[in-house]
Amino acid sequence: MFANPSFHGRPLHFLPTVRNELCRSYAFPLQLHSTTYHFLASSTLENRRNRSPRRRRSLKQFSIRASVDPQDLSLLAPDTAGVPGSPSPFSVRIPVGDRHITVETGLIGRQASGAVTIRDGETIIYTTVCLADVPSEPADFFPLSVHYQERFSAAGRTSGGFFKREGRTKDHEVLICRLIDRPLRPTMPKGFYHETQLLSWVLSYDGVHPPDALSVTAAGIAMALSQVPNSHVIAGVRIGLIGEKFILNPTIKEMENSKLDLLLAGTKEAILMIEGYCDFLPEDKLLEAVEVGQDAVRGICKEVEALVQKCGKPKMFDAIRLPPKELYKLVEEIAGSELVEVLQIKNKIPRRKALSSLEDNVISILSEKGYISTMEAFVSTETMPDLLEEEDEDEEVVVDGEVDEGDIHIKPVARKSAPLLFSEVDVKLVFKEVMSKFLRKQIVDKGKRSDGRSPQEIRLIDARCGLLPRAHGSALFTRGETQSLAVVTLGDKQMAQKIDNLVDEDEYKRFYLQYSFPPSCVGEVGRVGAPSRREVGHGTLAERALQPILPPEDDFPYTVRVESTITESNGSSSMASVCGGCLALQDAGVPVKCSIAGIAMGMVLDTKEFGGDGTPLILSDILGSEDASGDMDFKVAGNDVGITAFQMDIKVGGITLPIMKQALLQAKDGRKHILAEMSKCSPPPSRELSKYAPLIHVMKVKPEKINLIIGAGGKKVKSIIEETGVEAIETQDDGVVKITAKDLSSLEKSKAIISNLTMVPTVGDIYKNCEIKSVAPYGVFVEIVPGREGLCHISELSANWLAKAEDAFKVGDRLDVKLIEINDKGQLRLSRRALLPDAETEKQSTKPRSGSLSNDNAVSPKISDKGKSKKAVTVSKESENPLKEKTVPVNISSPVNEADKRSVSP
Repeated sequence: MFANPSFHGRPLHFLPTVRNELCRSYAFPLQLHSTTYHFLASSTLENRRNRSPRRRRSLKQFSIRASVDPQDLSLLAPDTAGVPGSPSPFSVRIPVGDRHITVETGLIGRQASGAVTIRDGETIIYTTVCLADVPSEPADFFPLSVHYQERFSAAGRTSGGFFKREGRTKDHEVLICRLIDRPLRPTMPKGFYHETQLLSWVLSYDGVHPPDALSVTAAGIAMALSQVPNSHVIAGVRIGLIGEKFILNPTIKEMENSKLDLLLAGTKEAILMIEGYCDFLPEDKLLEAVEVGQDAVRGICKEVEALVQKCGKPKMFDAIRLPPKELYKLVEEIAGSELVEVLQIKNKIPRRKALSSLEDNVISILSEKGYISTMEAFVSTETMPDLLEEEDEDEEVVVDGEVDEGDIHIKPVARKSAPLLFSEVDVKLVFKEVMSKFLRKQIVDKGKRSDGRSPQEIRLIDARCGLLPRAHGSALFTRGETQSLAVVTLGDKQMAQKIDNLVDEDEYKRFYLQYSFPPSCVGEVGRVGAPSRREVGHGTLAERALQPILPPEDDFPYTVRVESTITESNGSSSMASVCGGCLALQDAGVPVKCSIAGIAMGMVLDTKEFGGDGTPLILSDILGSEDASGDMDFKVAGNDVGITAFQMDIKVGGITLPIMKQALLQAKDGRKHILAEMSKCSPPPSRELSKYAPLIHVMKVKPEKINLIIGAGGKKVKSIIEETGVEAIETQDDGVVKITAKDLSSLEKSKAIISNLTMVPTVGDIYKNCEIKSVAPYGVFVEIVPGREGLCHISELSANWLAKAEDAFKVGDRLDVKLIEINDKGQLRLSRRALLPDAETEKQSTKPRSGSLSNDNAVSPKISDKGKSKKAVTVSKESENPLKEKTVPVNISSPVNEADKRSVSP
């Protein structure tokens, strides 16, 4: 079949080209070394004049990679199982902590460039890597897209909704996508423009071993097995801290008791990414955890390298296309002196416009000298010289294969094109690299940054609270040209954020922070809509940083939502959200434990290149340009005691522990300075509940009484809400009842009704002005409190003898009664005769006690407050008008105390 290869029955011509283009085709095992051969059908060559330029450019060219030996092509072909040459399944067990993970390749996804399944317990991740045959347009970033999905079938569940299938990516899936993406990018070479897609699915989940750290390792292995020419193998682990012991890849249950949640990814030489959250953990403890994680990652990478040597595919190193080295020298000669001046402009917008103008000037000068061509002409001249020489000077272009008047166009094509050296895209890429080089040199050589600060200096800070009168809490935090408007909203459980996860349990977040980054904050026009992955990630980082300072739900039963809108941005906007969010929480009256602040650190790793001594230079409170041109973005939040959240991304080969230690200590000094500036906030936070915030009252009743509050089909609780005007009544199975109201009067009404519904009556209690609900021949049924009735027997209605109860009483009459008996079924026996003036004195052995009354007419001769427990959430502000109270105390009583409670004064 290889003697006369053909395409759709037509003979093929072999055309050697200058460029080693990389397209995957494994059908022709030819021995090639220095050139790549393209196969075009003969009819294609004969009919080129009858096709439009667009259709000519879209002709598919089938090529063979020059670096692949013929015997290796069988490993790349997507053969089926059982066919000779098909890659056989291969698995390896890698020790991680106190257990092993199992990695397998060659069984599933054999047509992908790289595919792997990884297993921890009964949690299984399947990850694939594929790349496009044709490179995309050159850009200053690696064209990588990551998609992670948790299949509900992995836990034996079905997705909710009408379609019963997974929909858009959830927020926690977006976060894991970012965890996978961030450590991969530093290992990718510059100049590789084949679009790469990494897909990861959770196929099985046991509810014990979390899939996120496992997914990072699976992605690193799949990328190492693929044809993508990445430089290092990466792996990821999670580190927990229980007591004083660090745990590698802790289980879900172990994480419940952990003081630290650290996810680390890196190579066997260095750290590439860390992200985590802790409860005011000291810097030295965090460094110990990082060291434990780095040792584990090093062990995994060594095992993976052995797997890659056996099962990995050849890397596409010859697909890397870098700009010519001569171009760097030309750009520096043209723009060097002006770049030095432009990079000293302090304000962001003028500096950005000046750089854009300088870039245009460089392109214009190079174009005038004949060095620049458009990308299309540059590619066509280089790849198809033979075809251009064969074509006529004037070419007829026929649309859709039919010759009609008006469809024939004349397009002159030069028989010999002038040699062109650089593309405009290459010039832009080189200009950006040269600009970064000059910026780094300026910082290292002169010790001054673009805005004139020293490496350790923090920008000017301004903070204000209470800007929005109707919001429950608000703050505007400004640091240099970065500004965050934080707004706090308080509510009940109905405002909580529901999390849809693999475990068949409803999970609600009572605190969440939502971060938005509109294009106006950087003076640009852009997309506005659903939150981007970056917005989700930054919001979660700020949220987890603020979480440890919130009071427990028992002390503050509110759901708290924080919105951080970035109104200006020039670096470190997520850390500005931490600072602004903390002030807004205080302004909303949330009793936070302390104040915290966040800061972003940067770095210039190789200072010797720019005249330094070789020691890495750490930058505090970085600008946006320093983030883009620097080697590190390390965000740290906390107070002067410890850390609550951190996130580090490395843009070079990785950093070591001594560098991280230096960055953490410098970040601690920066946080202290920011906290001192936040304490000068003017106007300061009110630290009291807003009059527009809802009032929430928490009470405890016996769990078996909850059904009395709910009623049949929820009728009773709905009637209480309608009658009193409260916003919501939430009941829990453990007997906790939460009442949410806009004003104090409606809250007190509902509280009194619920107290009477759930009260425990005692023999001897007296109830006055009670209504008769029904009349029977043997007595009347009297409602002593709303929802509670008792029988007053005909013998207990009057001191005189009555033949029938209806002779003296009717429905709607009111009378005073006394509880004289409670039978085994809980039924109440009442007496009117015991309260009449001529009634016999009760026996001395009877000891009547007071009972809870339902209205203002209820009288309790004996009131017992024994064992009563009252716990206030906040301190009420003294005010003559109850509607203007800032906070409402929350009474939490145990079931026993509630039983002893005898009266409620509305």
